[in-house]
Amino acid sequence: MTAHLKDPLALALEHVGDRWTLLVIGALLEGPLKFGALQEAVPGVATNVLAGRLKELERHGLVVAEPYSTRPLRLEYRATARASDLAGALRVLAAWGARREGDHEPLAHSGCGTALEVRYWCPTCHQLVDDEEDVWL
Repeated sequence: MTAHLKDPLALALEHVGDRWTLLVIGALLEGPLKFGALQEAVPGVATNVLAGRLKELERHGLVVAEPYSTRPLRLEYRATARASDLAGALRVLAAWGARREGDHEPLAHSGCGTALEVRYWCPTCHQLVDDEEDVWL
């Protein structure tokens, strides 16, 4: 990798690289939530930590806060389209976590029940890309 370019994984982790951030995004991908409901959806997160993560996610364009009351100011949070781009990665990460714990079933095809695999697909060439040498960042 060229010295002046940052590793793409490092770039991603600058935006979502802590425990609570991915859980907050995952909860908001289910739909908009008010602060209290979001805190319930992410058990164990402290109020100040959640507030800080939401501000960071807004700054990175992953979450939008919309007022539903002005006195006092109360906000509802929703994931942006940019955050929705993370849905596939979060599913893969959750599936990996489930396999590591051994107490969850893998993601499966609803038609036949076969466990699903993640594969790269080139939409231009219409080919599966399995060889690591053919994948670059």
